[in-house]
Amino acid sequence: GVVRGARRRRRARAADLRRDRVLEACESMAADLTAGQPPVRALRAAVEEWSELAPVLTAGLMDADVPQALRRVGGLPGAADLRTLAAAWQVAHETGAPLAPSVSRAADAARARRRTSRLVASELAAAHATARTLAVLPGLVMLMAVGIGADPTGFPTRAAGGLARVCLAPTRSSVGPVCPVR
Repeated sequence: GVVRGARRRRRARAADLRRDRVLEACESMAADLTAGQPPVRALRAAVEEWSELAPVLTAGLMDADVPQALRRVGGLPGAADLRTLAAAWQVAHETGAPLAPSVSRAADAARARRRTSRLVASELAAAHATARTLAVLPGLVMLMAVGIGADPTGFPTRAAGGLARVCLAPTRSSVGPVCPVR
């Protein structure tokens, strides 16, 4: 369980870092496009900051389907906001609308989602810490009992187990089980 939890936390940190990178890429592209740079140059600048966008740049250079490439990269954990960018790119391409306002709105949406997820994470941090403490507490109590010379495993394994066996065992009488403790 500990190893699985560590892997899960490592994947969550990697996805969190990727969310930050997606937001930076969207903001960078929005700024470049607003400044009048062509879309491929804006993509190239974003790839210099975040190399996982290289397939999108390749699609842009080959005049291929950039929104589809954005969706593929958006399938990575933490990169879901690229799907919004892909939709904005596709709408701008199909309608002939300028790309800069659409990418700016996609960056704003990604920023708002990022802010909300950080707020939720900070609000849940105390509850997660309490849950971890309560999960570890029985083991700590057992270690403290061993430290003072008690036999914490003896009582539940011998006394309670034997008592349960006596209480639940059928007898030869028609009355039913006989339990010595009432």
